[in-house]
Amino acid sequence: MSDIHTLIDDLPVRRSRLTTPDSVTLCRVALASYFAGAVLMPYQPFLAAARELRYDVELLERRFGVSFEQVCHRLTTMRRPGDSGVPFHFIRVDIAGNISKRFSASGIQFARFSGLCPRWNVHSAFMTPGMVRIQLSRMPDGTTYLCVARTVRQSLGGFGAAHPLLAISLGCEVSHARHLVYGDSLDVENPKAAVPIGITCRLCERTDCDQRAFPPIQQRLGIDENVRGATFYTPPAE
Repeated sequence: MSDIHTLIDDLPVRRSRLTTPDSVTLCRVALASYFAGAVLMPYQPFLAAARELRYDVELLERRFGVSFEQVCHRLTTMRRPGDSGVPFHFIRVDIAGNISKRFSASGIQFARFSGLCPRWNVHSAFMTPGMVRIQLSRMPDGTTYLCVARTVRQSLGGFGAAHPLLAISLGCEVSHARHLVYGDSLDVENPKAAVPIGITCRLCERTDCDQRAFPPIQQRLGIDENVRGATFYTPPAE
């Protein structure tokens, strides 16, 4: 174990530009976690199994004896040049919408300091704990993603402990859907099959969303005291 600590210190930590003791400690924890994931799910065997099982997360967790979240996290690291897997994004949120983990190899953007889009299936996963939910999600720029979401429960104590419930979302661009078992039942060629989502209400350009919580920062307010439309913030007609 001491050799691992030495390796982590000698290679990335001492060469990093981290300036505070806390940031160095967090870096060490992240690298140690990555090392542990690589030991439990070695790159070549894990990627081969992922391709064989068509990225079925639940089958992969049983084959490697790890959790749903660990499989999703490991899938985002299959980026070795010349032998890479599907480029995934991965996010973990609590029931209040707070983001505690985020990785994006798919190109999708995540809100950093505000709430996520309520149309995203990572939120509806809380309605069906333990069940995998699948969604085609289309961003305002037209990019469509295949998103897989499921809740996970953390076991942080014994009887009477809170055991927080979290939701995981794993996704990729729809062009990779044929490689995933989750894309088999979806009409990926039909634009109307995708659910319109955004990054966050403040940055979303959609004016016809009935779940908008805040007005968009790039458009005028369209409040009409005599008309009740799909959204309170529909812009005025030109």
